[in-house]
Amino acid sequence: MGLDSTDRAIVNALCGDARLSQRQLAQIVGVAQGTITNRLRRLESEGVIKGYAPLLDAEAIGWGMTVMAGLCIKKGLVIDVQKQISADPRVFSVYDITGDWDSMVLARVKDRKDLDDLTKTVFTLDGITRSFTHVVLNTVKEMGVRLPEDHEN
Repeated sequence: MGLDSTDRAIVNALCGDARLSQRQLAQIVGVAQGTITNRLRRLESEGVIKGYAPLLDAEAIGWGMTVMAGLCIKKGLVIDVQKQISADPRVFSVYDITGDWDSMVLARVKDRKDLDDLTKTVFTLDGITRSFTHVVLNTVKEMGVRLPEDHEN
């Protein structure tokens, strides 16, 4: 499915503020409110827009540390291990990756004790043969998925 300039304008406006009303979106994009309604319905049904959620300050809600972990997982167990890891509420992203590691995991923990628990329970599941964990010192930039600027169909 390709996004035309109207779709892109709607998505970009929502990335800036997902609480915009359809009337406000129509004014920003320069189209009728009915067009916004129809486009949003299509973008949602096609899975371009997966949902709407508030952006939370991790520290303000109790997540004191962000961690990145690379994992080597035994052949044939990758999907099962990734599903187990994904079930932990501290884990917010799990990726299959290329290179020396099979998976990259991003998680948030409350403190060092919580990190110790995550490392000893989640990052040592059966099937994980090797891991490395990095603690994020400062977040320079973090944001959700955005439209690529050079993507025109």
